[in-house]
Amino acid sequence: MDRLKQIESFVAVATKGSLTAAALAEGVAPAVIGRRIDALEERLGVKLLVRTTRRITLTHEGSAYLEDCQRVLTDLASAEASVSAGGVKASGHLRITAPAGFGRRHVAPLVPRFVAAHPDVSVSLNLSDRVVDIVNEGFDCAVRVGDLPDSSLVSVRLADNRRLCVATPAYLQRAGTPQTPAELARHACLTLSSDASQTRGWAFQVDGEVTHLRTSGPLDCSDGQVLHDWCLQGLGIAWRSTWEVEAEVADGRLQVLLQDFAAPPNGIYAVFPQRKHLPLRVRLWIDFIKHTYGDPAYWSAPLGESPGEPPGEPPGAPPVAAPQLAPLAAAPLPAKSRP
Repeated sequence: MDRLKQIESFVAVATKGSLTAAALAEGVAPAVIGRRIDALEERLGVKLLVRTTRRITLTHEGSAYLEDCQRVLTDLASAEASVSAGGVKASGHLRITAPAGFGRRHVAPLVPRFVAAHPDVSVSLNLSDRVVDIVNEGFDCAVRVGDLPDSSLVSVRLADNRRLCVATPAYLQRAGTPQTPAELARHACLTLSSDASQTRGWAFQVDGEVTHLRTSGPLDCSDGQVLHDWCLQGLGIAWRSTWEVEAEVADGRLQVLLQDFAAPPNGIYAVFPQRKHLPLRVRLWIDFIKHTYGDPAYWSAPLGESPGEPPGEPPGAPPVAAPQLAPLAAAPLPAKSRP
């Protein structure tokens, strides 16, 4: 019996939850799927599934084997896709996760354009502010903003993440404009209560040294969009990333403060599991968003930097040959850096 068929049937049953569902997807009788599972367990000498009349569950060995089998099947599909159409045709399903705020603004608008350029690729986009375990939850790639912890994952830096203080002209007219970070103690600072950086405080560079200043005010919130709205209402000073406030800075609704004290940026990264052969669709996606963001990123233009390529304009054709993209899989995730 074909070993690959056995593995495919095992993965189908484990992920779909029943022999009947796996058989229906393949267009064969459930008994055929059952015989393949029996043959696989006999060959391996271990029980992979516990089957009852009501449900199917994985054994401990089955759970471990499932992860390996899914990786093997994914790599096989990627290898076949890489050699089709001269090695430049991506296919398959791409699962991406990103922080909610950044994802809505600077990831979601790019997904339809990527699919239009690669019609054989389908995409699922998950937006969440929790740190998603991309390996155990089956994601191909995560976009992450800020410092990266030590990890076995691999990363590619997509753009700088610079954070600045902003406020409305109306607030500054009413409360005055701080000239140094120390003067923030006199102001209503809008803090993100769920932000780990708030434990350290807002980062500034003073006399060549990065220092963290604990700020406070009458309002704080765990949702960055709420803070953004409060800031636009003139309720205080916010410490926000340039990608969050570029439009309001450009049209004058927000004014950048203490720019001479801005700390060096941390990064925005694409993060993915360590794999010897990265699927072509993942390589093309990472190259696509990195190219589209530009260097410096397009959202930096309102702050006086040369603009990158805005998301509404088609980017130049990204390199698609595997040798050009191979270094992505070799870049180790850096140790956690200071902002």
